Amino acid sequence: MKPAHILVVDDEPGMLRAVRRILSPRYEVTEATTPAEALALLPGLAPELAILDVRMPEMDGFELTSRLKRAVPDLDVILMTGSLGELDAKIVRAIRENAFYFIQKPFDRELLTTLVERCFELRRLSEENRRHTLRLESDLAEARAFQENLLPPPGALVEGLRVDLRYRPCSELGGDLVDYVAAGPGKVALLVADVSGHGVSAAMLTGVVKSVFRSARDDGFDPRAVAARLWGALHSFADERFVTLVAGVVDVTRGTMEYVNAGHPPPFVWRDVTPPSALRATGPLISAALPGLLWVKERIAFPPGGRLLLYTDGVTEIRGEGGDFGSAGIADEIGRTPAGGTPLLEAVLEAATRHGRGRPQEDDWTLLAAGL
Repeated sequence: MKPAHILVVDDEPGMLRAVRRILSPRYEVTEATTPAEALALLPGLAPELAILDVRMPEMDGFELTSRLKRAVPDLDVILMTGSLGELDAKIVRAIRENAFYFIQKPFDRELLTTLVERCFELRRLSEENRRHTLRLESDLAEARAFQENLLPPPGALVEGLRVDLRYRPCSELGGDLVDYVAAGPGKVALLVADVSGHGVSAAMLTGVVKSVFRSARDDGFDPRAVAARLWGALHSFADERFVTLVAGVVDVTRGTMEYVNAGHPPPFVWRDVTPPSALRATGPLISAALPGLLWVKERIAFPPGGRLLLYTDGVTEIRGEGGDFGSAGIADEIGRTPAGGTPLLEAVLEAATRHGRGRPQEDDWTLLAAGL
């Protein structure tokens, strides 16, 4: 491996020879007797460390540090001084110039070698951390792309049911999933789910939820079967992993909807200008730590003019000065935009954003509107 490169600048030839003797067995050392000479070397030089005298003609070591760092931003610097005058002030200035260390001449051989070794060890660790961060950022980007690919189109007319959705992820990888699919002639299956936690493991779990939901085609997307299938799939995850969801099937022909609400925030249903009503939970959240088959399937009327809004708790838990946005905030927007659809989704998101007053988004915001 190529040895690290050190630039040494001092107007005392004896000091240059001493530093070379100490460091050249392990490092590539380039010497300069003046700041001007050092700066002239830079176009063909890429040092990792510079060892600079503080008192030199033309400019002092502090000014040279600034000039060198402008040319080599990641350069580390050790400043040397043989003067005891105003030592504290020099140390303070060295700190302000982001020098790696400040030593007094004459210095001990072991002190210099230890400082240089420590400097390059920290550089190595910093580079490893940078590469690790780049890998994480790449992994996160791939996971975000994976999550986005799980989403269906943001709007569609399916078997006579108009479906629109909005998904606004938080800065981290979230755990929301929204999906819809034709479930047979005149039938549409809907799903909004929220898995516990954030990060890559949560993103992976949303993929499992998507797979389970689509595999429920064999059961006609029966909402209770969706919950039971997911409960079985969660046994490969730790017990602290859980999912809340609303799974439903709208039968356009019969004007009904069957659904399971497994510990999820209650969806709203309404018709035209009638006040919205909430579909409360029909069973607990889904976790391998709980026994299966606990979910009850409910059926409600969903005739022409029916409207439905599903959402996740990222929307209702947006904090404002008066508390959380809450389901009441959503109900208020339904009252203002009873026709539902995209206008309602945009109205809810705008109201939630205003409620948060610029606070960072801490969770995914997921909404699905459906209507006949």
